Amino acid sequence: MSTSIATKPSNASISKVELSQTRDVFDDFEAITKAIAQRAFGFFQQRGTDGRDSDDWFRAESELLKPVPIEISESGESYMIRAEVPGFDAKNLSVRTEGNSVYIHGKAEQKKEEKKGKEVKYSEVSATELCRRIDLPSAIISEKASANLANGVLELTLPKAASPKKIEVKAA
Repeated sequence: MSTSIATKPSNASISKVELSQTRDVFDDFEAITKAIAQRAFGFFQQRGTDGRDSDDWFRAESELLKPVPIEISESGESYMIRAEVPGFDAKNLSVRTEGNSVYIHGKAEQKKEEKKGKEVKYSEVSATELCRRIDLPSAIISEKASANLANGVLELTLPKAASPKKIEVKAA
């Protein structure tokens, strides 16, 4: 079961978090993988066959996806993840948890247009997308998770699920 964490911007230092069920996170990853594959195939077609398929893939990936540097810390009760997502608003970000994995996905689109009277002289549309999966050492409690977005840094607090209790086996 996948849970989504929706971040909401606010003037306070901590944003409110709403958890809701959403579509499968694997649909997002499949769409991103298809887009990367199409771009990499375009590079392959331009160049021809010379055994640099992985170079094409990494080039396409770097053009389509923005890297997401993260910092993970752990306390006795929870994990704290800080992810750098400059240029993204809370409405552009989606954070989902499943088991011990956290998925961060974002897509932002910017449009620039210069007009002189009614005539468009210059128009540009650019999109930035990020996607990151983080596997944690233990399961987390999604319902108690929180997210805060401030100054381009997404902070996630993910409470740990109760750790399994070891049962001692005694001879009869």
